[in-house]
Amino acid sequence: MTTKTAEVTYTDMSVRGGELTMSVQVLGSGPPLVYFHSAGGLVVDPYVLSLADKYTVYAPYFPGTAPGRPNDIDKLDELWDVVLTYQELLTKLELVRPVAVAQSFGGMLAAEIAATFPGIFSKLVILDAVGLWNDDHPVTNWMATPLEKFPELMFSDPTGPAATATFAMPDDPALVAEIVEGMTQAMECTGKFVWPKPDRGLRRRLHRITTPTLLIWGEDDKLSPAAYADEYAELIPHSTKKIIPDCGHIPQVEQQATVTALVDDFLS
Repeated sequence: MTTKTAEVTYTDMSVRGGELTMSVQVLGSGPPLVYFHSAGGLVVDPYVLSLADKYTVYAPYFPGTAPGRPNDIDKLDELWDVVLTYQELLTKLELVRPVAVAQSFGGMLAAEIAATFPGIFSKLVILDAVGLWNDDHPVTNWMATPLEKFPELMFSDPTGPAATATFAMPDDPALVAEIVEGMTQAMECTGKFVWPKPDRGLRRRLHRITTPTLLIWGEDDKLSPAAYADEYAELIPHSTKKIIPDCGHIPQVEQQATVTALVDDFLS
């Protein structure tokens, strides 16, 4: 089933022998690019829209986060189920070695897929991923962080224009409740595969990634510290690391121009 809203097309794909339906937002035109969203859910922000200027962007909703289907998450028991489900989705979408851009939880997921199916992506961009654990640099438990503390957790400048725009709420209380409910649902669904500790042995699989990979990290990331960029870079064979100063956990939002330049150069 395919319907259009503005420039975004919504496509549903049946996977897992018809047991599960994956919803995908598709926008833009050009070579295929898969966008893996963060734990907070799929948001088509200005950076994703900018990618659509050059690529056909396929942005899947993580199971359980698509509007109206919260129980889909019950059909996935472990991370292996998730990896196989996404690989099947990419196959059904007929995407052959697309580019992948992945943020935070999405970065972990894209790395798991790239390690399980070497060469599935032509190039991979990872933005401030979770997925590893180092006792000297613990990942902050975002699941236990109050919503009012998120600007401080996510941004180098929690009072700056990027943070203010990201966490701005509408005047309608019903819409506010809907947004908060959606974010909470998304974190519960993705949290099933990262907590109580966001490490499922990924470091033992990263060496399998054959895809050229660009690692972009905010120097001031308080959720997944920049020390993890070093670890990812050491473990992924064909990787390049870029650390952005004055930047937190969402570099494509807080320093969009810098990220755009780095990604354009890498993908060109």
